[in-house]
Amino acid sequence: MGQSLRPRTSPPEAWPMRDGRRLPPLSGFGKVRTGGRKMYALETREDTIRIPAEYIRRGRRLEEHIDELAHDAFECRFDENENFTLLTFDHEAVGRGKIIHGDGAIYQNVRFKALVFSMDNNEVVDGAVSEVSEYGAFVRIGPMEALLHKSQILDEPIQVNLGVKRIEGSQSGRNLEEGSFVRSRIVSKSINHNDPRSSKIGLNCKMDGLGSFDWLGGDE
Repeated sequence: MGQSLRPRTSPPEAWPMRDGRRLPPLSGFGKVRTGGRKMYALETREDTIRIPAEYIRRGRRLEEHIDELAHDAFECRFDENENFTLLTFDHEAVGRGKIIHGDGAIYQNVRFKALVFSMDNNEVVDGAVSEVSEYGAFVRIGPMEALLHKSQILDEPIQVNLGVKRIEGSQSGRNLEEGSFVRSRIVSKSINHNDPRSSKIGLNCKMDGLGSFDWLGGDE
């Protein structure tokens, strides 16, 4: 069947916490590719938060503001290495905060634990089709959605049937639909640090060993 591909998986229990604060089980966080990193990792980090003056005047202790402000400052954002922080917890102040002249806010160093999601160019990943559109299939990979463009699915003409939400090869009959599990390769990343939701990730599943799990099972 061609070269052996070892994907990293994105377990459903590690998707973003909709209730905000429940930490998912730490077992089974993404398989590790040979010589690679985990797709999900817990890291201890240190960074700075800005505590506005109006927060101090509310009569609450500094520590009572740290959790709220740290969540807003660090969660659902890409860092400088293009890793995505899903959630943070166990925040603690480090040392004394500093007041910048003319600002009035306190700049406080904070140490915390972060649940981080990472993915690399040319990496093989597993995901699920979340939407079929005229452009192709949007695939859910952990907390991200990537586009598997219709030109990157099969080496044959394909038809997109929006009525039944299906993409189908005109010769082989192979198809993708919403809910299909698919193995693909990341071929492009355009990360927007200012607006993470507008980041663009491109996929390809034309190579041997890639495609819908249904196809892969039929080829073996």
